[in-house]
Amino acid sequence: MNAPSTKAGFVALIGEPNAGKSTLLNRMVGAKVSIVTHKVQTTRARIRGVAMAENAQLIFVDTPGLFKPRRRLDRAMVAAAWGGAADADVVVLMIEAHRGMTDGVKAIIETLSERAGSSPVALAINKIDKVKSEVLLALTKDMNDAYPFAETFLISAERGHGCDTLRDWLATQVPEGPYLYPEDQIADLPMRMIAAEMTREKLTLRLHQELPYELTVETENWEERPDGTARIDQLIYVARDGHKGIVLGKGGETIKAVSKAARLELEEFLGRRVHLFMQVKVRPNWLEESERYSEMGLDFKDGNT
Repeated sequence: MNAPSTKAGFVALIGEPNAGKSTLLNRMVGAKVSIVTHKVQTTRARIRGVAMAENAQLIFVDTPGLFKPRRRLDRAMVAAAWGGAADADVVVLMIEAHRGMTDGVKAIIETLSERAGSSPVALAINKIDKVKSEVLLALTKDMNDAYPFAETFLISAERGHGCDTLRDWLATQVPEGPYLYPEDQIADLPMRMIAAEMTREKLTLRLHQELPYELTVETENWEERPDGTARIDQLIYVARDGHKGIVLGKGGETIKAVSKAARLELEEFLGRRVHLFMQVKVRPNWLEESERYSEMGLDFKDGNT
């Protein structure tokens, strides 16, 4: 008996901000490789998570949410999202069941044929526990009338409902070929970036209003110690002097809480002790610095008007 041939391919998750793409990616991969918060537009880089489904390797591209861009960073994020769709073997458009066919979803559908090319596009209606079955049926019909989706899946990324069915279908869509990553690898992001994303998530959860979108986190140094622990030094860049005080908090309580939460999650992720040190620096023009975009996996040029 011949062993089954292997398959491997890229799956792009696209949709509006907060549609649940990061949650689905983490569910498929079985680990936290993309930050999940209640804030919109938190995914900046095209984070790839790797999942196995029988003899198929699925490389998920968790793209930034598609929205109407206002700033350079916004434009670079949207360009990255569409770039992820264009490069993928399969595209999954995620929408929220309770929000339905919004203007944003309609705008995505209008350009989907051009952007996705010949790749099959599946529809994943997420958060199905928030609406009644008749609403789901009507939404499914309206969406499929608007675009010829290859398949439609009703899922709850948070609870896992329907996710295995979606993953099994995706495994049938990727081309035959050798695995692109080791079978035990769950992401192609450098650990430095994963660590920075974990810290940025904690900041996003802790802080409110516009500040989270005016800051970025970089892992400046990663030192493997002889005792098996790791020392990680991170820089938190903010755009204004006033933001530095907010990030630090009264008596440094905010940065201490963020540092502790990020350290505990990193230790769980790595399976060993971590010594995490953070500094907050003011860089008024970091949103206009190409190096910051490269660190986030974005193309600075994509932010041009």
